[in-house]
Formats: sequence, structure tokens, C-alpha cells
Amino acid sequence: MGFETLKPPAPLSDLVESIWDWQAPPPAHRFERMLPVANAGLIINLAEDQTRVYEDVSGLPCRRFAGAAIDAPRHRSFVIDTAEQVAVMGVVFRCGGAAPFFRERMDVLANDHVDLADIVGARAAGLRERLLEADGAGARIALLHRWLLGIAGAATLPAMVAMAAAWLQRAPSITRIADICSETGLSPRRFGSVFREHVGMSPKRYARLQRFRAVVASARRDGRVEWSRVAADCGFYDQPHLVREFREFSGMTPSAYVASCGEHANHVPLTGV
Repeated sequence: MGFETLKPPAPLSDLVESIWDWQAPPPAHRFERMLPVANAGLIINLAEDQTRVYEDVSGLPCRRFAGAAIDAPRHRSFVIDTAEQVAVMGVVFRCGGAAPFFRERMDVLANDHVDLADIVGARAAGLRERLLEADGAGARIALLHRWLLGIAGAATLPAMVAMAAAWLQRAPSITRIADICSETGLSPRRFGSVFREHVGMSPKRYARLQRFRAVVASARRDGRVEWSRVAADCGFYDQPHLVREFREFSGMTPSAYVASCGEHANHVPLTGV
């Protein structure tokens, strides 16, 4: 088993949070539910030239994408096949960073996967093959870093998007959106449009997603979860409100998540499927 990661230096660090390389034997379970995050990602399957995505475990209808695919920002969970996770690389973009990087509106791609070649065209040709030929994880990460630099060009993330996303991540309160909008100097309509273009969802939905993420973090941090306290600490009206929101974002109840979650917060093993 091996995991290596790089936090790229400037200027790429303005758009990219990390580049990672994962090598591991397949787990005992076949499927995993992926919890939603606002960060877009690039996933490159080195084990096979395919990416399989399932919307849910009911009937397991499968959608197939290329071995190199963009995972757009999400506010809904989805299911992956662990068989293709034994050798994989990835790029985690900063919240809002994928839109200027790929010159694409993230609200058009949200909750979906897209073949890398459909986004960058011929510049995707041969990337996976060169990564397969590289000598070890460090060489693969360095190669992918250079490729990302060539694609990024002079792309930058608007300061107001970075500021708004960071503020709502630190304090995910829907009531703060009007104050943040005022700080940007934009009209509410224009602020919402720019935010959706870059982040892939409205400021309100993003704030709700960050509140959900706070519950996930709290559930993993505390040994025995007191859901009424978590609801109050994370800004929900009450415990039933927390349960409804958690189910909407994750497709499961908070207690089911705690009972099923494994080593990684966003990967929920699905046993018996």
C-alpha cells in the first residue's frame, strides 16, 4: 500500500489543492458510497482505462467514463467500484479553482463526471500512458504537475469567489450570505451567478453542504455522538433538521454513516451489495 501527495507551489497552488497517487490492494467490499464535496477533482485510473460511476446501489445502473475523468463539484453522493481503485492518481482543485483552470462553468457540470478529453481536447492525449510509463509515484506526480502547469496557463480564481467560499466554509450559516455579498460589492443576482459559475452551486446550497461537512467531521471526531448537541453546534434547528439534511446530501442517515464509515471520511463501504 502506498500514498503520496504533493501540495503544488505557486502559481498552481491558487487553483490546485493537491496532487496524489494511491496504490493498494482491493478491499473486501465491492462498492463504496462517496460523500459529496464542493471541490472538483481529476481522477486517473491507472489499473484500467475506465471509470465506473453508479448513482446509487438500487439496481446499480452503471455509467462508464474514460480512465481520466473530471469529477465535478457535487451536492449528492454517488457510488464507485473499488476494483478500479487499486492504482489511481488524482488532483483536488481548490473550491472554485476548476472553472478557470478548465474554462468551464462548474454549475453546468455539477453532480457529474466528464471525460478529460471532452474538456481539454487533444491535450489529454497520451497523459495516462505517460503516467503508466513513469518510474514510481514521485515521477508520476512530477509529470502530472508539469501537465497541469501547461494547461493552467495564466488562469486565476476571482478573489471574491475564494473569499466567499472560505468564509462560508469557516462559518456555514445561510444568514451570512447577504453580508458576504455586500462585501463583494456585487448585486445579489450577480454575486450568485459568479459563485455558481465557479463553485458549481448556489451560495445557499454551498453553505448547507459545508454545514453537512461539519457534521461529518464532528461524527468522526467524537466517539459517542450526541446528535442533539451536534445539531446545535452545527447550526441546525433541531435533530430532525440535521437528519433530513444529512440524508439529502449523503443518501443515508447520520447514524447509518457512523455505523458504516471506514478509514476515510468520504468513502463509506457498502457491504452485502
